[in-house]
Amino acid sequence: MHVVIIGNGISGVTAARFVRKLSDHKITIISSETDYFFSRTALMYVYMGHMRKEDIMPYEPWFWEKNRIELLKAHVNGIDFENQQLNLDQGEPVKYDKLVLALGSASNKFGWPGQDLKGVGGLYHMQDLDQMEAYSENLKQAVIVGGGLIGIEMAEMYHTRHIPVTMLVRETSYWNNVLPDEESDMINRHIRESGIDLRLETELDSIIDDGTGTAKAVKTNKGDEISCGYVGLTAGVHPNVRWLKETALNVERGIVVNNHLETNQKNVYAIGDCAQLSEPRPGRRSIEAVWYTGRMMGETAAYNICGKPVAYDPGIWFNSAKFIHIEYQVYGDVLATPPENHQSFYWEHSDGRKSVRIVFDKNTDAIVGFNLMGIRFRHEVCEKWLRDKTPVNEVMADLKLANFDPEFYTKYEKDIVGAFNRELNRSVQLRSKGMLDQVFSFLKS
Repeated sequence: MHVVIIGNGISGVTAARFVRKLSDHKITIISSETDYFFSRTALMYVYMGHMRKEDIMPYEPWFWEKNRIELLKAHVNGIDFENQQLNLDQGEPVKYDKLVLALGSASNKFGWPGQDLKGVGGLYHMQDLDQMEAYSENLKQAVIVGGGLIGIEMAEMYHTRHIPVTMLVRETSYWNNVLPDEESDMINRHIRESGIDLRLETELDSIIDDGTGTAKAVKTNKGDEISCGYVGLTAGVHPNVRWLKETALNVERGIVVNNHLETNQKNVYAIGDCAQLSEPRPGRRSIEAVWYTGRMMGETAAYNICGKPVAYDPGIWFNSAKFIHIEYQVYGDVLATPPENHQSFYWEHSDGRKSVRIVFDKNTDAIVGFNLMGIRFRHEVCEKWLRDKTPVNEVMADLKLANFDPEFYTKYEKDIVGAFNRELNRSVQLRSKGMLDQVFSFLKS
């Protein structure tokens, strides 16, 4: 059997690795982006000088030959689903027995005048990084359109090179469609304290041509004109599937798949950012462009391809990121606009750069979610509490179990529990006896 995978991101490569673990099938990965798989989330660290391009390759070049995974650098121009073959921009068509579409995302563009000028780009592909680098020499000013996680990454990249940055964010507060008000306010402050020009409730109107087809400035919806030598478009991403819209494949926003990640075409699967679940789990989105869900989809698809049927289960929601110097983690359901039964306890450190939000069901006291800024909790501990619907008082009493900080770092459990008791009129006491034994028994159970 020949398994062909289009896309060498985390979902496609994970699928290949697990197909190899489970079988002796022939495997080919096709990508026109790079020769080798790289960590997309580490692109910023290459620009910032913390890593080299070769450092963000999780596997050495010999890995692929050793594991009998063929890498083919080519662009797929079309798919003949009836004859099960791929038409490439070069060479002969490639036949497949099983096809995995791991096509990733593309940066959003909304028809802005000048959006296709030189000196305008997103931050998703390796080519985006190369373009940023090419325009950074002697760059006097950059403008970033959009917020979210990609926008703040690009802002930090320029900031580390002392290139002035203006961010245009249409919302009234940074990422407030995801973050609750207090956390969003914290990020607003931190961006501005870092010397970045954050302009809220401001949208891009147009990008101005310098006369040679290159961006020289932007105009906002408020009539301001901002001179710049580069414009970063970070107003979200969309599944990279538009080239498949007119085919027999069922494509809506993404490629529609069932819970075994199968499409409506025989022997064809879709995974990662480009996949749209026809029946997502309650509380989950049909498309989740997140690294860890892409990895899980890749593993699930491999099992189904190799005749070991298994349904995709994304588990408990988790995400992590970094807002310049503030680390961010979320577990479970922490919503900007929560339902009526969600009650939230929020603690913020006096330095304005650390906070803990704990969400629970006001009717049952069962824990619902955690939002963390500048403080880490242990993944396995939070997941167990959420899975077991642990009462919030018990979570607070055992809060030391979640502490991720190294031994000599400042710990805040006493302050957090004290504030919890005052705010909610409770009398929780931190447990301290036999904590090590408790940790081990907790994690093993």
